[in-house]
Amino acid sequence: MERRGSRSNGMLPLLALHAASEYYRLDRKPPVTAALIAANSLVYLRPAFLEPILPSIHDVWFNPHLILKNNDLKRFLLSPFYHVGESHLVYNMLSLLWKGIKLESSMDSTEFASMVAVLLGMSQGITLLLSKALLVLFDYERAYYSEYAVGFSGVIFAMKVVLNSRSGNYSYVHGIPMPSRYAAWAELALIQMLVPGVSFIGHLGGILAGLLYLRMRGAYSGSDPITLVIRGVTDVLRLPMRFLRRVFPFRRRQVSGRGQVGGTHRGINLADWRCNACTYENSGWLDACEMCSTIRNDNDNGNTMASHPLPHYSRDLTLEELRQLRLERFAR
Repeated sequence: MERRGSRSNGMLPLLALHAASEYYRLDRKPPVTAALIAANSLVYLRPAFLEPILPSIHDVWFNPHLILKNNDLKRFLLSPFYHVGESHLVYNMLSLLWKGIKLESSMDSTEFASMVAVLLGMSQGITLLLSKALLVLFDYERAYYSEYAVGFSGVIFAMKVVLNSRSGNYSYVHGIPMPSRYAAWAELALIQMLVPGVSFIGHLGGILAGLLYLRMRGAYSGSDPITLVIRGVTDVLRLPMRFLRRVFPFRRRQVSGRGQVGGTHRGINLADWRCNACTYENSGWLDACEMCSTIRNDNDNGNTMASHPLPHYSRDLTLEELRQLRLERFAR
């Protein structure tokens, strides 16, 4: 097979423009989704600096027979990031962009990265097991057990199942409304009819992986091990920035009830209010002082707030005792 990505028919610039416009309008930019799209695109384009380390597509085709015969983890793990053409890549990345933004915006980015890693492993594993089962039980080898496939669509189908579980009762498949629980299955059938050459069993493995993931998450409370590992790695990577912040401290703009006791009015957000009893700057959402529990009482002067007298248990506290009270309150 000739090398892919050496020539563009104009679809990749459209993908880049669409992704940039989508991210521009978002207040919170989902970093993991952007990284996944960038990784898939770079693997396809194969720039010169990656050429020495990227294996050829011939070495990473997902082929159940070769994976089991040679214990080939490279084919198992890398095949989702390879695509056979520009239209194949762009279609998958547009779908990933929409689903990734929806899912990552509704959860922590570390949790989203963990979910994608789990879905990738499970979709590949289920596809492998289905292919082997068809061979062993029905002696059905040619179509699936010896099939060659690449692409991120198996993971995308798994993400679609998870996304549909968070949506309402109905979802849309190419503009057609239908119950959310059947949307992924309908898209599987529709794609097989419109594009017969795609991997049916790979997409089926993605759907089953999504269903299995939802079942596992429903039966398990707390962070899964992969989330904990990813969070630990990101914490380690943030250590240099934390060190620099300690060496070169800078004053952060106050945006909520986290002001200083006894400070000046400068820098207070108009939505915030200052307790007249202890001078602590509180968020406009609070009705009582976070520091001394004095009740907020608005007057006619807008941002300047008056407060009721301190309760008997805190009226005679010193400034240091008030600080200690707040520390104990948030350390619970």
